[in-house]
Amino acid sequence: MCHSFALPGGLLALALLGSCQTPKPATSVQTPSVPGQPQPAEMPLIWKNEAFALYADRVEQGSYVARALSPTELTSNYQSPANAYQDPRITFKFSLNGQDNEMAPGQDHSLVAIPQAGSTAAETPLLTFGQQFVDQTPVPATTYLAPNTPLKLRLDMRPVLAAFKKQGYYTTYTGNKLYAQDFKGVYVAGNTAPLSWDFANLNHQPGAELKDPDGNGIYEVTLVLNQPAAAKTTAGRWQQTLNTADFPQYRSDYPLPDALYNLALEEARRAVEPDSTFRTGQEWAGVWTRDISYSIILAQATLQPKVAMNSLLRKVSKQGRIIQDTGTGGAYPCSTDRMIWAVAAWEIYLVTGDESWLRKVYPIIKSSIEDDQQNAYDPNSRLLWKNPSYLKPEDIPSFYPPGNLTFLVRGESSFLDWREQTYPRWMQPADIYQSENLGTNAVHYQANVVLAKMAQHLGQQEVAQTHSATAVHIKSGINYNLWTDYGYYGQYRYGRNYLTVSPKAETLGEALCVLFGVAEEARAESVVQHTPTLPFGTPCIYPQIPGIPPYHNNAVWPFVQSFWALAGAEVGNEASVLESMAAVYRPAALFLTNKENFVAENGDFAGTQINSSNMLWSLSGSLALVYKVLFGMRFEPEGLVLRPFVPQALQGRRELTGFRYRGAVLDIELQGFGNDISTITLDGQPLPDATVPATLTGRHTVRITLKNQALFSVGPNHVPNRFAPETPAVRYAAGHLSWAPVAGASAYQVLRNGRFAARTTETSVAVTPATYAEYQVVAVDGQGLESFASEPLAVADRPAQLVQLETRAPKSSKPYKGFSGAGFVEISKTVNTRLSIPVTVPETGLYALDFRYANGNGPINTNNRCAIRTLRLGARQLGTVVLPQRGVDEWSNWGFSNPLMVQLTKGTHPLTLTIEPANENMHGEVNQAMLDYLRVTRVQ
Repeated sequence: MCHSFALPGGLLALALLGSCQTPKPATSVQTPSVPGQPQPAEMPLIWKNEAFALYADRVEQGSYVARALSPTELTSNYQSPANAYQDPRITFKFSLNGQDNEMAPGQDHSLVAIPQAGSTAAETPLLTFGQQFVDQTPVPATTYLAPNTPLKLRLDMRPVLAAFKKQGYYTTYTGNKLYAQDFKGVYVAGNTAPLSWDFANLNHQPGAELKDPDGNGIYEVTLVLNQPAAAKTTAGRWQQTLNTADFPQYRSDYPLPDALYNLALEEARRAVEPDSTFRTGQEWAGVWTRDISYSIILAQATLQPKVAMNSLLRKVSKQGRIIQDTGTGGAYPCSTDRMIWAVAAWEIYLVTGDESWLRKVYPIIKSSIEDDQQNAYDPNSRLLWKNPSYLKPEDIPSFYPPGNLTFLVRGESSFLDWREQTYPRWMQPADIYQSENLGTNAVHYQANVVLAKMAQHLGQQEVAQTHSATAVHIKSGINYNLWTDYGYYGQYRYGRNYLTVSPKAETLGEALCVLFGVAEEARAESVVQHTPTLPFGTPCIYPQIPGIPPYHNNAVWPFVQSFWALAGAEVGNEASVLESMAAVYRPAALFLTNKENFVAENGDFAGTQINSSNMLWSLSGSLALVYKVLFGMRFEPEGLVLRPFVPQALQGRRELTGFRYRGAVLDIELQGFGNDISTITLDGQPLPDATVPATLTGRHTVRITLKNQALFSVGPNHVPNRFAPETPAVRYAAGHLSWAPVAGASAYQVLRNGRFAARTTETSVAVTPATYAEYQVVAVDGQGLESFASEPLAVADRPAQLVQLETRAPKSSKPYKGFSGAGFVEISKTVNTRLSIPVTVPETGLYALDFRYANGNGPINTNNRCAIRTLRLGARQLGTVVLPQRGVDEWSNWGFSNPLMVQLTKGTHPLTLTIEPANENMHGEVNQAMLDYLRVTRVQ
């Protein structure tokens, strides 16, 4: 039946894109015949929308067809349309040192890349850095970008170079100073390959750097657009060539899922390196903590437990801590999703029952969580969404758990680790550390649950109680802080001294909250029902971010879709489960490999920024559809619980043979549809609680018959693929906040200290400087979709107090620029390991403490040299100070650390900044930064 959905912003609209299609029992459809060959048998239609159709033996998407010829052979005629109809309008922006620093977001250069008469190449006029050029050439409706179009870009850098020569630095549009000694090069980013909007990786992209060969200040580069070689076509046939007979064998009445299962088995075997660890993908060498962990949870603990163990142990440091993957600002603690390792380690134990494994991983998990408690847990998140920070006791609602310390965990989105793809451009690594993400918090919740269960099993009762309580606190923090009016959780809390919630849906986080039990009963059902879904699948986030090409933004990841299928099964939503299975099977069949991702808009693999075949977590997600959805496997300490979930459109008989569980080998037969068991037997005898005992050994047969009861389900929430408005850039002057009009915006919301303060259709509002306040502006379009909130802008009637640190410790002799006062102080593992910083405040109040710092030990988007310190007031720990990387050798690039909120009484306070054992970063040796001053800001 048709249903409606609530768009962000509260606008009701009819659900489009297949929302009026109720799943029906399988319908016989005649497979097209091949002249001269026998007429093929009729195969049933399983699922269909306006984008593609899934049949028992094939996928049809327009003229593209993928077909299972046998359980071990597939064919596909899919050709990527990436080169066929490219728009000749190119948008681009120049970049100093790989930063988005030429013009404000939304202000790009544009060019119609059509060669002029008598020329074979397109060319820009001479552009000047920082001055927008917009090509007004009209483009006829049937005109496209020609293959192999050369494009010459010419840029006048003389104003930048003159500033370097005159004053030693160039001031970007943001007001930041780039010093001449830190200048590495000028690059171009853009929307059409080989251009990319991935600013942080421009220095690694061939052809992205402009050069000045004659030294006249005019930089140039020539690119070739729309190269046919970039179409990235896949093979037309897959035929199994590796022996996978030692893996569990799957057979059903549906040829295509059977063949895709065997494809996933073969790719799982290919994903093992000679050293018996997992390879992340065909194009991704090495072991990545999050990739292997999610893959192990989905299927690899069952399929290849020894390789899973080896891979997890490869991601343990010399100090016995879980290694955080390289990431924003130098990895940990800007990124903290390494704790999914704990969930994967527990899954291996549940599958194998290996006590030695449990005892090996227990101290690793315990020590890692203890470090996180000091570095990443935010006790100040004890508030409700849209309420001001730091609630007074009398303001706490009656339903707030009495005496319950509710908090969230800081850190970057789990797996969504390319910051431009999921965060506003203004957010620096320190801001990302300060944010509190849905998926990452779900991971930390489950890691504490796992540690408590391990401790209980090992007789560590006090540890079990402590971490059970911690899990409850995080769960409460998620539910009280991140739940939104749209029926699902918000993406994250973000800001500076005050945080607000991004109302975007984040599919992996939503799914984990359902699967881990953060969302319970009606709330879990609501998440599955209301999270937005597109014709080709459920995107990583929704709505999309404008101006950012597909990768995490505007993309579907099959492994996330598989977790979404598990979440649908968990709440009994048949429509969601069936649609998720179709969204996983379609790309694997058409591409003849388990790709990393594909474009949400058109389902194509070639339009994303990076992609890989034979992707470990994608193939694991495909296997999970069999193990954990259809056969409903739930691994528990006492046994293997079987809770099958078979959509009616996939009714029939299926079997899984040679499935290894601890000391047993199981042959499982499953008949019927639904999720309610009629009978279940083990070797002909009733199986109590549908649970295979953990103590079972030898080979056995399990037979399950379902009751064939149709499931009523509402959803999924079908929506058009929409893009939120651009993020406003806000200024303050003469008592007014102002911003440029945002394209498509019909209104603007003004936030004060993270809370809604006003709504206006104007681009300016009056504010009165008084006590400290942070202002942000959100653009809202006609459908009610919201932009990210603008960068927080502080307005106050008094300046912050600056404590020059060269007055508290010997100043550094390093030749860096851009500091204030008389110098700056170096901190490292051997220099100034303890800084005493007495601070005097004139009145009692709540103060934000942060440091102006530089860290040139690595780029802004990767590596592992984030500097970490602990700030104390006497013996009392105030919090962790995080000083992320800001650019390779950019030691004159200064920014601010995360703020720590501290209640101070009038008078002098003995602060100390120290490096402590918990402050070890992922590099282990380089933990260094330069400190300019401590900023002390009274906020309340």
